[in-house]
Amino acid sequence: MKSSSVIAVILGGGRGTRLYPLTDHRSKPAVPVGGKYRLVDIPISNCLNSNIRRIYVLTQFNSASLNRHIKNTYNFDVFSSGFVDILAAEQTPNNTGWFQGTADAVRQSLHHMENHEHDHVLILSGDQLYQMDYRKMLERHKENDADLTVATIPVNAQDATGFGIMKTNSDGYIENFVEKPSLDELEKWKSEVPEPYKEQGKDYLASMGIYIFNREVLKKLFADNPDATDFGKELIPKCVEGGQRVCSYEFGDYWTDIGTIESFFQANLALADTIPDFNLYDNENFIYTRARLLPPSKMTGTTMEHALIAEGCIIEASRIERSVVGIRSRIGKGSTIENSIIMGNDIFQDRADIEKAKPENPAMGIGHRCYISNCIIDRNVCIGNDVRIVGGKHLEDGDFKYHYVRDGIIIVKKGTVIPDGTIL
Repeated sequence: MKSSSVIAVILGGGRGTRLYPLTDHRSKPAVPVGGKYRLVDIPISNCLNSNIRRIYVLTQFNSASLNRHIKNTYNFDVFSSGFVDILAAEQTPNNTGWFQGTADAVRQSLHHMENHEHDHVLILSGDQLYQMDYRKMLERHKENDADLTVATIPVNAQDATGFGIMKTNSDGYIENFVEKPSLDELEKWKSEVPEPYKEQGKDYLASMGIYIFNREVLKKLFADNPDATDFGKELIPKCVEGGQRVCSYEFGDYWTDIGTIESFFQANLALADTIPDFNLYDNENFIYTRARLLPPSKMTGTTMEHALIAEGCIIEASRIERSVVGIRSRIGKGSTIENSIIMGNDIFQDRADIEKAKPENPAMGIGHRCYISNCIIDRNVCIGNDVRIVGGKHLEDGDFKYHYVRDGIIIVKKGTVIPDGTIL
């Protein structure tokens, strides 16, 4: 299938409350991941690696940093028809409100897509970590003469209640679909899955939130259901019940939904494993991001184990273990970082400013003799000397003066200043 027949739409999501405070000043797709990337880089990279080069990103909350990232990163030459464009919620004669859900966001943006020739619309989520060749899904869509194809993955009972769950027939067509079933009704939604998944207790076929619609089918679906606002809750069940040819495309590789602080934390730390499930070191499936032209990282006297270190860092820490250290991070002498995400800094602080630092107003970065464990330290945080920040399951969720706690993980919000000797 020619990639020119496809337009990709990446859903930026709503307020991102489950990822707060990481979404306090930025939209979900703009949240940093893996030390140097943004979440939106994942679906965009998958599109580019699949030779799909017409991409819209739909967003409405805190979109300034996302706009800057897109503008500074994805520029095609003047002889190409490719683009990555931000579409923010806008008022028109037909729509006077903000996006009300995933389907409503696409509906309100359709008039922009009509300016480009296409036969299919590929709808993607902006908060997932995975690598997929969408061309294979497109080929399966055409082979099945489908009106809609839903990417699916086996999940266990605990996870199934958070997804759209479906049952398919022997030909791979979806016959029944339910959005976020209760534990009581799960038993009847078990599916036949490959043996490795069955051994892991993954007996339920879940929607990944990745869809391919035929263009005319999508338009008619919106016209027939003007009040529907969500794909999973409303439009996909209507497609199945209405006799449309709805197919499942079973995806067998690594995929994780980054919708909560816990899932974000675990997915990032997993990137530091010896052989991570998500491969950043692939010769063909590149993960693209902004080319910042930063210097190499510099480390002095540091013992590291399972550490992912981005560019531009100056590190004199004693030990870094199973952690992700982002761009331009500065970590002082004798400090220990373990099971943590240090997002780094937006700028280099010059030497004069660092020398002017005071105990109550430390320099940007992490000071000397600090101990940081089970934490997410957002961008541009100033942590003084002898600071101790230790997360753990014993902590109750809450919002505090210098930090937030979610599922035992301590989050220090962007730009926070923590004086010398503070213990959290």
